This record gives sequence, C-alpha cells and structure tokens, in this order.
Amino acid sequence: MSRYTGPRLRKVRRLGVALPGLVQKDTVRMYPPGIHGQGRRPRKPSDYALRLKETQKLRFHYGLRERQLRHVIRRALRSKQASDAKLLALLESRLDNVLFRAGLAPTNRAARQIVSHNHVLVNGKRANIPSMVLTAGDVVTIKERSTWVTQLNAEGAYPRHTMPIPGFLDVSEGPNKITFVREPQTEEVCLDVDPIAVVERYSGRV
Repeated sequence: MSRYTGPRLRKVRRLGVALPGLVQKDTVRMYPPGIHGQGRRPRKPSDYALRLKETQKLRFHYGLRERQLRHVIRRALRSKQASDAKLLALLESRLDNVLFRAGLAPTNRAARQIVSHNHVLVNGKRANIPSMVLTAGDVVTIKERSTWVTQLNAEGAYPRHTMPIPGFLDVSEGPNKITFVREPQTEEVCLDVDPIAVVERYSGRV
C-alpha cells in the first residue's frame, strides 16, 4: 500500500480521531464521509477491524507506507523493551517527526518535504532521509543559506502549529537548532492510538 496523498479530512472523519501529523485543520463533522455517513447505524467492529483502524491511524499520522511500518514493527519486536512502547518511540524519533513536533512544520508531510529538499543537517552533516531515527544527543539544524531559515525567523512564522513541544526535544536556542534529548515516552505521543493492537496485527507476519 503506497503513501496516502488524497483528501486528508476524509481520513480524519473515517477514523473518527484527530491526526495532527496528517492535517492540522479541525473538522466539525466527526462522522464517516459519504451520503449515508451521518445516518448510518454504528455496528460493533470485529477485532480485525479494530486492529486495522489503529494501524491506519499510525500510517496516516506518520505518513508511512505499509512496508515502512512493517520494518519499524520488526525492529520493535526485536528490541528488549516492550514492543508497543518501542514502536511509538521509534516513530517519534524519526527525523521528519522531530521537525514536526518541534514546530518547524505544520504536519509530518511538510516536515518530510523539508528533509527531502536538503534543508536539514544532523550533527553538522547533510540528512535527506525523513525516516532516519535519531538517538540521544543528536542535534538537528537548518542550513544557514536555506530559504527555510528566513521563514522561521519571520515574525509569527514559528511555531507552525499550536501543539506543545515535547520533553524529548530541546529548542531553547531557537527553532534553527533542535537537540534530541532522550527517547520519547508513550505519554508524549500526540496521537490517540493503541499500539498493542498494531503489534498484535503484525505479530507473526513481519
């Protein structure tokens, strides 16, 4: 399954939960899309449907392809930590997500574009892979000659969203320098998701 590039609010309505990494705009119609969405009688979902829904939340919020999500889950299952907590920690540690959570981009999609367009340095070296997983002590900066620096320094341009900056990031020296302090904790994730359901869906399949 490829990365989703279609109508974003439609996915928010379908899943019935905010996806800040996909779109910051709020929707006032939190019922399924379509002509019968509002009048459709809710049915009790199956276990498969519940696990699929939680999987889709992760995929759309972080902008992952199916293959990418399987790779992250494989790493989580092989770690010595609880697989559900490690899964969220790995996703939150991605370079594109760090830029998003630090307020440099309004969504994960926008953050991924910043990285792929060579605006970012990690520990002083060029980094153009959005899926790069950061470790404690890594420093993310924006290139001095990048046009993104001008936008960040413009009055009112930062932060790009109203969400609080999590404790695993340090932006005390300004938006042009982000220090990845430590591994993210489950309670710091800005998405309402059940990672255990996602791990259960893929256990034995990755």
